[in-house]
Amino acid sequence: MDLELFNLLWEDKEIKFDTPNIQKYLRKGEEILSTINFIEDSKGNVSVSGRLLATNLRLIWHTPAYKKFNLSIGYSRIININTRLISNSKTHDSSLALYILALKGTTRYEFLFTDISHNLERKNTPIFQSIFDIYHLYQRSYLYRDLKLRGAILQAGQLIVLSREQVINNVQGVWNLSSDQGNLGTFVITNIRIVWYADANDTFNITLPYIQIENIRIRESKYGRALVIQTAETAGSYILGFRIDPYERLIEIFKELASLHKIYTDNPDFGVRFDANVNNKQQTNHQLMKNSENRNSFKIEEFEEIDERQEREINSKLNNYLAEGNWTAMENEKPPREPIYCKELGFAMERIRDGYKLKDLWDILPKQMLIVEEE
Repeated sequence: MDLELFNLLWEDKEIKFDTPNIQKYLRKGEEILSTINFIEDSKGNVSVSGRLLATNLRLIWHTPAYKKFNLSIGYSRIININTRLISNSKTHDSSLALYILALKGTTRYEFLFTDISHNLERKNTPIFQSIFDIYHLYQRSYLYRDLKLRGAILQAGQLIVLSREQVINNVQGVWNLSSDQGNLGTFVITNIRIVWYADANDTFNITLPYIQIENIRIRESKYGRALVIQTAETAGSYILGFRIDPYERLIEIFKELASLHKIYTDNPDFGVRFDANVNNKQQTNHQLMKNSENRNSFKIEEFEEIDERQEREINSKLNNYLAEGNWTAMENEKPPREPIYCKELGFAMERIRDGYKLKDLWDILPKQMLIVEEE
């Protein structure tokens, strides 16, 4: 018996360029959760106004003016996402942009999506906040979409049930045939996934969403007839074998999994639930962003990226100074430095080593961070 019900989940795991009408062909279960208009792809399509769509699996940028120009960025490929200020030397104005660093294999991709609406009201709002929220929801819901081995999925011998997950059946006496002697365990079958864990050690387990199952079969094995599940390429292309006795019970479980798999693939749940009306977090970030924008005034070349990373880092010079002091003290290379009177501080202090200034050691936190804390 075979069950061939498979549609590879690639949307959250791929980076695609210029796929015709990609914004119209969403897979089953994929939803557009946020739409931001008047966005420019500043790395690849300068001066072209487009639309940025955030689904529960990926980001899509496309432009109505040129149907062949678009991007699809799967969330699982994103390794860094933040906002930056972009300055335009022609208009002497700055715009907020979304910066994304993505990785596929050994290739790194940088994307910059800039607000070109020139809307003053929108300029003072966190227009990209919904994308951050959706991306974080995606990261916290991977068990809906990905295979997991030896995970902390049970508590007190019971499966930790996901939101909107329903346990359909508990099947005891299921042998995992991955080793020569086999391991006796339990199946937990839900509306979203199959879970197996060993009775002797529940940390030896597997959780497999239906979306990552390529096929389910009943085949002959050296242990007799077995339930064989092959995972998708995106889930490692594993072949998992389970023995369930008697044979009539095996057939019953196979039919149940076949039915649940079909129901799920017709209407999959990827675990991301975003409520656009919840804006408490947006208001907090809006105030921080507004303060940051008001403190930054730059004159730079047209559409040059403003790197704010140094402002967010703790003073590295102080760390280096202290580290050098500990090293020289251990090695006893130099005698202690004589004390001197410091006019700025109004008291005596040890003479600062060459190559450092008092300001380097005094400003422990960047100026911007200090201002934010004071507020």
